[in-house]
Amino acid sequence: MSLKFQNTTADYLQWDSNVLLISKLFQDQNYKFSLLIALGSFFGIRISDILGLRFCDILDTDTLTIIEKKTKKQRTIKINDQLKKHILACYKEIKPQSINDFIFTSQKGSVYSVQRINIIFKEIRVKYNLKIKNFSTHSMRKSFGRQVYNNAGSNAELALVKLSELFNHSDVRTTRKYLGLRSEELMEAYDLLSF
Repeated sequence: MSLKFQNTTADYLQWDSNVLLISKLFQDQNYKFSLLIALGSFFGIRISDILGLRFCDILDTDTLTIIEKKTKKQRTIKINDQLKKHILACYKEIKPQSINDFIFTSQKGSVYSVQRINIIFKEIRVKYNLKIKNFSTHSMRKSFGRQVYNNAGSNAELALVKLSELFNHSDVRTTRKYLGLRSEELMEAYDLLSF
């Protein structure tokens, strides 16, 4: 947990490591956190929006439409076929009492707090020896953004425009900074020099 008024940052998890973590959590019967990380990484939405999800929102549908808590803007998200299979597999293992139940509830039956999830994420980082310095709930959103950007290839600028809109950033420069791209691009300039 961070100290009050302390500036904290989240890092992104490499996509291969992210997918492997989702799989390992499922294999270790930690179905809720396997699903949590999958949804966060595939949807790119904030944890406050993920915690409000119920199984009825994501089962047997191609899209999820939410009103973002922070921005109050409507957002529609496509649920791809691979994620649908994972959602169904987790649902069958979690066995909620009702499809209308919140997904991410503790053993006490209350929805997890962001602070509690961040504590669990720190435990996950250690247990699974993740190569990430600052692993928090925001890491999922950043992992989503980095994967979209990395998959864009020659269309990287178009990907940044799309991500800027998906993240509701005011401009592409904000998105670059958010993804940590600006400093990497600046450092690459030094590699262009040679004798």
